[in-house]
Amino acid sequence: MQDEGEVSDRRAQEALVVVQLDTSPIPVTVVHAEACHFCDEAERELAGLAEQFPLAVRVVPLDSAEGRSLVDLHRPAMNPLVLVDGAYFSSGRLPRKKLTRLLAARASAAALDAGLGAASVGR
Repeated sequence: MQDEGEVSDRRAQEALVVVQLDTSPIPVTVVHAEACHFCDEAERELAGLAEQFPLAVRVVPLDSAEGRSLVDLHRPAMNPLVLVDGAYFSSGRLPRKKLTRLLAARASAAALDAGLGAASVGR
């Protein structure tokens, strides 16, 4: 049986885990084409997701040098091209559920990493 001091110490460590979560924003790049309703929709969806997850959304015009370079590299079938952490994620209509699952999984992994890091520090 644990005494009150041990329970208190454990709760303090659990609180420390919450504070140590990685909250650095996940970079998301949207290559936006002019007059593209899927592009506009993707920006709105990402703005909503940024309220739930730490995102750093960057919009790159398709007709810019960087936009052309990204399209040449990833060869999207449709616009917008969406990259997460610099890697191809989607093209065309943004798959919101798929992106939400990816972001939730990354948040869980960060929480697990933070928990393991805090647990090893306390030992």
